[in-house]
Amino acid sequence: MQDNRASSPHDRGPHLHAHTAPTTQQMRIVGQRRREAEEKLEHHLQEARHRSHPHGGEPQQDNKSQ
Repeated sequence: MQDNRASSPHDRGPHLHAHTAPTTQQMRIVGQRRREAEEKLEHHLQEARHRSHPHGGEPQQDNKSQ
């Protein structure tokens, strides 16, 4: 048996659709998500820096042991 899709000039297989250019709306969504992810990462990094360097200059201690 032969695959009829190979002879059709309009259907060039499943790989053609995977490499088409994204639409403007898709690019905007990707950019927005990337900005949100970068902001979230920066926020987490600032929190981590704040936890490792408290304002008093002394190492943080757990209050659970008291």
